Amino acid sequence: MGDIIFSLVAIVIGIAASYGLYWLLNFLLSLLPEHIQKKVNWLAFLTPAAVLVILVLIMPLLQTVIWSFKDDRAREWVGLKNYIDLFTDERFLGILLNNFLWVLVVPAVTVAIGTAAATLTNQVGPTREKIFKSLIFMPMAISFVSASTIWAYFYAYVPPGRPEIGLLNALVKSLGFEAQPWLTMDQGRLNSFLLMAVLVWLQVGYAMVVISAAIKGVPEETIEAAQLDGANAWQIFAGVILPQIWGTVMSVFVTILILVMKIFDIVLAMTRGNFTTSVLAFEWYKQYFENSNIGPASAVVMVLVLLIAPLMWLQINTVRQQEMLR
Repeated sequence: MGDIIFSLVAIVIGIAASYGLYWLLNFLLSLLPEHIQKKVNWLAFLTPAAVLVILVLIMPLLQTVIWSFKDDRAREWVGLKNYIDLFTDERFLGILLNNFLWVLVVPAVTVAIGTAAATLTNQVGPTREKIFKSLIFMPMAISFVSASTIWAYFYAYVPPGRPEIGLLNALVKSLGFEAQPWLTMDQGRLNSFLLMAVLVWLQVGYAMVVISAAIKGVPEETIEAAQLDGANAWQIFAGVILPQIWGTVMSVFVTILILVMKIFDIVLAMTRGNFTTSVLAFEWYKQYFENSNIGPASAVVMVLVLLIAPLMWLQINTVRQQEMLR
């Protein structure tokens, strides 16, 4: 109860402080001559937000860059040693491979399933459309840790002789095969792909909703023209609908791609990075909070930042292109 009261008080104080700050700025501006007010009005109201961005985003990033060139306690300069150690460590290269597999599989599969779900649910009646879309979108309301717990039971393995609790192993045994320790086995990184299924399940609803809205925005005349030309359903989708919603599809793809690069919760909750399932974000957590290796942890963060930065640039360009088309 104390935490709830503290949170409510913090919200009230935050809102009151923000209102008071901008009221004070407006009052100070009113004391200036009118011709000066017009010149500095925008600067006065932009400055608090700019200061907040500098304090919360830019300064921590610069601090991380500095720490990445220091030792475990961030006291002595070690140059590029942290980066050299990372890229000569087979375990870290395996982590990079895991991240590459997540990037390769999850966005493509999620967008493909989301597009298929959007297309199919748009074809049914309004009532059934709402029901189907609600069911598919429902996982979006679940936290990553909660979803991981649900799927951990789905993949659960118990030694022979004990009652089976894992749905997947129950299905496997019903088909006459032996139960498998799915999350602890490392055969072709199968356990990593099983973790990816959790994120796909969580994000398909988002992809479906956004792409469904784009499909509904396609002019009916173009579809009717294709039908008059004798095009079948697949030809209409591939040749008429998809080119017109491609910007939205790419936007969803890049958004999920950025999320995948930062994936952490699922790995932490299901395997804690063991059995070759670790990823960059979890490696940072392990180095910083568990091993207290500030320098190496900062180097891991910088690798992640350098990988995400081009994706953010691509996302911004995609959004700009969509706005230009509108």
